[in-house]
Amino acid sequence: MMDPNSGTPIIILKDVGSETMLPIWVGAYEANAIALEIEKIAPPRPMTHDLLRNLLHELGAQLVRVVIADLRESTFYAYLELRRGEETLFVDARPSDALALSLRTKAPIFVDNLVLESAKSVDVSSDQVDRERLQRWLESLDPDDLGYKM
Repeated sequence: MMDPNSGTPIIILKDVGSETMLPIWVGAYEANAIALEIEKIAPPRPMTHDLLRNLLHELGAQLVRVVIADLRESTFYAYLELRRGEETLFVDARPSDALALSLRTKAPIFVDNLVLESAKSVDVSSDQVDRERLQRWLESLDPDDLGYKM
């Protein structure tokens, strides 16, 4: 969705085990790459994240998972956990790029508990969640507390 104050794209991550949500502000290009994959729209030529997926495949590597691992000075940090044969690799990545790649490879996304504690996340019951309530919650947030850094 779009930040109602700045017009900047926001990715909302929701915990599968609860109703906790974590907003992460992303750039327009990354938001577009994520949206294309969610909508299953295939561009005529591979985009950057498609290229990365293709490279992993050709090199015999698999994206095991994406981890949003840290929040420092209003910036989220993530890494890719890759496996190639018996070898496991950890590659630093921007969360937006990591999310776009995870969607293309069907890899799970994890958020470290310390990140959830550091960021202002929200816990709402599913029967009360609607777009208007989420919009009001987002409007009340200070982007500096949530990892917004352009």
